[in-house]
Amino acid sequence: MPGEEWEEHRPAVFGVAYRLLGSVADAEDVVQDVWLRTTRTRLEDVVDRRAWLVTVAARRAYDMLGSARVRRERYVGPWLPEPLLTGPDAAEPVLVDESVGTAMMLVMEKLSPAERVAFVLRDVFGVETARIAEVLDRSPAAARQLASRARRKIDEARAADEAGPEASRAERERVLSAFRAAYEAGDLEGLVRLLHPDAVYVTDGGGEVFAARKPIVGGRRVAEVLLRVGRRWRLNRIEPVEVGGEPALLCRREGAVHSVDTVRLRDGRIVAYWRQVTPSKLAHV
Repeated sequence: MPGEEWEEHRPAVFGVAYRLLGSVADAEDVVQDVWLRTTRTRLEDVVDRRAWLVTVAARRAYDMLGSARVRRERYVGPWLPEPLLTGPDAAEPVLVDESVGTAMMLVMEKLSPAERVAFVLRDVFGVETARIAEVLDRSPAAARQLASRARRKIDEARAADEAGPEASRAERERVLSAFRAAYEAGDLEGLVRLLHPDAVYVTDGGGEVFAARKPIVGGRRVAEVLLRVGRRWRLNRIEPVEVGGEPALLCRREGAVHSVDTVRLRDGRIVAYWRQVTPSKLAHV
């Protein structure tokens, strides 16, 4: 495959792997595996090379999901996906939609590996059912049923989410800008006003660094914890970034990345605050 054609399809290859694995590092490994596969395969008769590449990547990611699921069961504390920098901060082009946002990645984490593959391939990448069946080694009818079941579970999760529709980008940027200013000023009451009374704060330390192993609930309590953590770790710089296509915050300590924070809004206030602090998950940021 010519290099320029590979570069054209690389974002899709990376995109399907990241959506399935929730890991930038693992997705990059899949991209490398797929590239090597293209160098050993005659592709002259492949009509839809994008679909072929996407399904090869999905097959490799599906193989990795089994061991990833075992690791999740042994995971220390809450699990959050590796932050995927997008927009101007992206190291390479990334296909962005709601399926790479933290909220959706957490919903997809509740699906079985086969359901997740079926949903991502069918609903995100528009892959034909016959190809999905080949990836999963199932019949087309079974693959269709998996995709339908996954879609139903995701719809049910959305219906149960009282946050309502996703906030606009402008609203996210406004809230995060005000939050950043209040955080840097140590303004407790300012943070409380920006946090929903039912706000939930979740940190992922992966057992590598100290982090709360259970979610912290309540707007005022979350604000107090955030300020206490900021003082303890001497977070001296907060930068606006884009993660998974959404405005987010990157916190630094003595120049090094300490955390990447993403949020979910309800009624113009933060109802979910997700903080990734696991060093191995931040190595690529």
